[in-house]
Amino acid sequence: MDSENQTGVAEFLLVGLSEDPELQSLIFGLFLTVYLITLLANLLIILAIGSDSHLHTPMYFFLSHLSFTDICFSTTTVLKMLVNIQRHSKSISYTACLTQAGFILLFAGLENFLLATMAYDRYVAICHPLRYVVIMNPCLCGLLILLSLILSTADALLHSLMVLRLSFCTDLEIPHFFCELAQVIKLACSHTIINNILVYLVTSILGAVPLLGIIFSYIQIVSSILKMSSAGGKYKAFSTCGSHLSVVSLFYGTAFGVYISSAVTHSSEMTASASVMYTVVPPMLNPFIYSLRNRDMKGALRKLI
Repeated sequence: MDSENQTGVAEFLLVGLSEDPELQSLIFGLFLTVYLITLLANLLIILAIGSDSHLHTPMYFFLSHLSFTDICFSTTTVLKMLVNIQRHSKSISYTACLTQAGFILLFAGLENFLLATMAYDRYVAICHPLRYVVIMNPCLCGLLILLSLILSTADALLHSLMVLRLSFCTDLEIPHFFCELAQVIKLACSHTIINNILVYLVTSILGAVPLLGIIFSYIQIVSSILKMSSAGGKYKAFSTCGSHLSVVSLFYGTAFGVYISSAVTHSSEMTASASVMYTVVPPMLNPFIYSLRNRDMKGALRKLI
């Protein structure tokens, strides 16, 4: 890497998943298909929940926000790559790169908090069913969404503003298909120890707290279900949590998979490919998990279609 500082960075270069020209058409077609499926499936979930009065409950209120977050997350990560392939270009401006990195942090954090909020909703529904309507009132639901948004926005702004203080070298190639914060920091010529400490510290706190909340909620849920005497009651309780548990497993499973793969291998191409499982696959599969395993959602979608 050329160590010469570049004070006024004009643009970065996104290497993408592959530099092979013959694979670009295949990658474009595959990601365009996945993006359109993600967009359509999540829009259908939002419209179905909004049009069916039976689904105007806290659980589906949070689900509609999760679907909207998935649309935004997928658009932020995939759309620029599709545009670059279509234009036969790898460039992304300095401002656009930092903006993209910030929005990725925002929507990833928001999804993280929404999954924890949905776990709390299931905990109240199963462990305190008689007080569910009182506890999960519209005011609390709105406050939980607002708190999730504030924390995610603060996290994104913190990291984005800290990147602004860095100076970059003349080698500005990002070995990824989007501006990932860690990859951008690696390109800096100035000292990045504060940035790296913040990344690990804040990510650990904001990642661990919701995950611990989800684990605690499900420990209480399983404990309550095991105390039920009716087999039908146990099955109904498990079925209401099945979809959410599948989405949680997919989200955290792919996230840990990307982290492990980046720690084990030093191949930037392998890391970028692994990131597809975290950034592209969950937003596409989430609506199918909730619609295929939920009778109410199936009914609402039939009415809508």
